[in-house]
Amino acid sequence: QVQLVESGGGLVQAGGSLRLSCAASGSIFSIDAMGWFRQPPGKEREFVAVISSSGGGTYYADSVKGRFTISRDNAKNMVYLQMNSLKPEDTAIYYCGSKRFLAAYDNARRYEYWGQGTQVTVSS
Repeated sequence: QVQLVESGGGLVQAGGSLRLSCAASGSIFSIDAMGWFRQPPGKEREFVAVISSSGGGTYYADSVKGRFTISRDNAKNMVYLQMNSLKPEDTAIYYCGSKRFLAAYDNARRYEYWGQGTQVTVSS
């Protein structure tokens, strides 16, 4: 069993920044790939970013490339999403998820555990 808890969401103006955190417990965190997804209002959950178990591999959705950075601290069982130059279209509930292998990292159905989500709202 894995528990994931996101934090750091909030209301920010366009062009601003937020840093999301995801705390993991109950598993061997260091061997799981960790991903961030988001679900805009009325839409399906979509891939944002993923980081490999060692932190050596990162992948991003085209819509956030160059603005968002994913990182992890295996000693603290934490994964982060630094979001800069935020746009109104980034408004969504953001979720972190874990999966044992990096393959199919952009498919939400392949993730084994999810957090409860944190709301990010970007005003124009």
